[in-house]
Amino acid sequence: MKLLPDTDPVLPELHGFGRCACHSGTSRRLFTGLIAAGALSPALAQEGVTVKDGRGDRLIKGLVPAEQVERAGAAQYAQMMQQANQQRALVPANHPQVQRLRYIAQRLLPFAPGFNARAKDWRWEVNLIASKQLNAFCMPGGKIAFFTGILVQLELSDDEVAAIMGHEIAHALREHARERMGKTTATRVGAGLLSALLGLGNVGDSLLNMGAQLLTLKFSREDESEADLVGMDLSARAGYDPRAGVSLWQKMGAQNKGAPPQWMSTHPSGPTRIRDIEATLPKVAGLFERAPKPDRNFPVAKD
Repeated sequence: MKLLPDTDPVLPELHGFGRCACHSGTSRRLFTGLIAAGALSPALAQEGVTVKDGRGDRLIKGLVPAEQVERAGAAQYAQMMQQANQQRALVPANHPQVQRLRYIAQRLLPFAPGFNARAKDWRWEVNLIASKQLNAFCMPGGKIAFFTGILVQLELSDDEVAAIMGHEIAHALREHARERMGKTTATRVGAGLLSALLGLGNVGDSLLNMGAQLLTLKFSREDESEADLVGMDLSARAGYDPRAGVSLWQKMGAQNKGAPPQWMSTHPSGPTRIRDIEATLPKVAGLFERAPKPDRNFPVAKD
């Protein structure tokens, strides 16, 4: 099967996984009822990755209402999928790789509310765009997209796809985009106006062009590391091998030999990510061992 077009569609490059659909009724309805089925058993709930927000984090996020960020994400996503469709770059729903992505998402998403209660009400969507970019993303509010380049060039296994998808979902669940926007807002308004903004719950001009901000937002090294670990937790609970993060970052390292040193980048270096993943494996190993395993396996994407 041929996934990559001769030339990439003219789409904005997102800060997603690698370099850091006009909506169908089928994709909108895909995850109806899944979240309710994902309640964790007591044994599962006691294990895994633990995350929490400090008071400062909550205050910063409070500068930008979650509902507005999610609406901006949905609008930007709809625009991108429409553009991809017009350029014949939106891979159809019956394509095996789209079915693969949506199946893996169906297994991961029931566990999302464990990290963000709002996720149970998100209208999740998963689409695939034909582009050579090594990238994937999840917009605030649960709008997921993969680019064919990351599937084809890295020859990803299902476990590795789950690692990437879990990582991107984790960014949305942990509201990293909202936090980045809040910090930008705080910087712009200055300390003198901070308390007034908190009192009003209105950030005015800082919310303008929010969708455009989402396309260029860069997460911190701490955000990226947290997304790796939360993604491991989601993958393990869904029955995907969390050790796949190691092979994934080895493949990414081979693709990014010219990457800058870790201290010059917003992303942790590949070796650092691998060490963090290996250190966290004992926390999720039991989850993976006891989780029901996928009943479908998909072929690796080819050119």
